[in-house]
Amino acid sequence: MFLKNLKWAILWVLFIFILCTLPGKDIPHISFLEILNFDKFVHAGVFFVLILLTIRGFLVQTKFFVVQRSAKFIALWICIIYGGLLEIMQAKFCEGRSADILDFIANSFGSIVGLLMYNWIERKFLRKQTV
Repeated sequence: MFLKNLKWAILWVLFIFILCTLPGKDIPHISFLEILNFDKFVHAGVFFVLILLTIRGFLVQTKFFVVQRSAKFIALWICIIYGGLLEIMQAKFCEGRSADILDFIANSFGSIVGLLMYNWIERKFLRKQTV
């Protein structure tokens, strides 16, 4: 069951979707966090987690992705495209929200850093657990 291996990634995608579709007025505005561009760190962080979950789900499914490198790059493209589509959706359909190229860059940055750190994270944390 291919989707079974991606259940955590799918749940995380839904979590991101819910956060990104909240009306702008429902998002707390804290002035010192806005000065620090905390929002960009949040975007990068949630996409960092998304790519880790997606890669893990793909690699567990060894029958579908024989070559690990292709699984990782497919996961990267999925995350980047999803981040872009979310920004477009926010501009078109979400009240009080707009598309922000810097949010898209932060999403992509988080995905790329997650891809680059995946092997280290797997060695340190994931191999200790059974899949």
